[in-house]
Amino acid sequence: MRDLSQLIDVDDPAWPLLRQELEASGVPTDLCPVDADQGRATLHQLQVTAKSYLGAFVLHCGGLVLDQGWLRVFGSPASGDPWGLPGLAHVNGFPRESDPTWRPGAGLVIAHDVLGGVFAVNGADPAEAGRPGSPGEVVYFAPDSLRWEALGAGHSAWLSWILSGALDQFYEALRWPGWREEVQALRGTEGMSLYPPLWSAEGRNGLAATSRRPVPMAELLGIARDASRQFDGDDPGFLGAV
Repeated sequence: MRDLSQLIDVDDPAWPLLRQELEASGVPTDLCPVDADQGRATLHQLQVTAKSYLGAFVLHCGGLVLDQGWLRVFGSPASGDPWGLPGLAHVNGFPRESDPTWRPGAGLVIAHDVLGGVFAVNGADPAEAGRPGSPGEVVYFAPDSLRWEALGAGHSAWLSWILSGALDQFYEALRWPGWREEVQALRGTEGMSLYPPLWSAEGRNGLAATSRRPVPMAELLGIARDASRQFDGDDPGFLGAV
């Protein structure tokens, strides 16, 4: 493994540019306070440098909450974070001590949305993992189709994309009147369960009339994974530990 200093002490670190994007974004965002020790440990295990957006993000950000909590991007949160977000290391089951043999399985889970949608960076062999796209590409597990979708971008481009205001269009069919007020009342480890579920015809066609309640995100992800296996015969695999 490369030493931590090799990962941090680099020419042209990405953080100044990423910070500019965060400050210029018109999307409602909350930047969570960072735990510096956790950030360094996460960077060391990832073995990416601070020249990348991923490296800069885990090193300098506790996490990012967009649109009043609709989307939660995982970083290295300090204790007492008001949203209660888990860290990237926790969500992906990183080993306690840096381990050069450890890899994040099918890919690295980088964000959850309030409906149980999952954004992940593909691992080295997406086809073997049953996922679309190429290595390093961001994919999305959609809660309305229960399938992975390739987004055609790597992590840096994806992060710029979500900060650009693209979420409004991406989630247009999945938001209901008054969603902001309902979502902002949740903690970072909670999601919104809808009945009828999004993957049913009734749920998709009558979103405003669905019954909604807060549930632990772990429960929401478990239900989605079970439903995918039951109805499609497809296991989407690991969706993150919350």
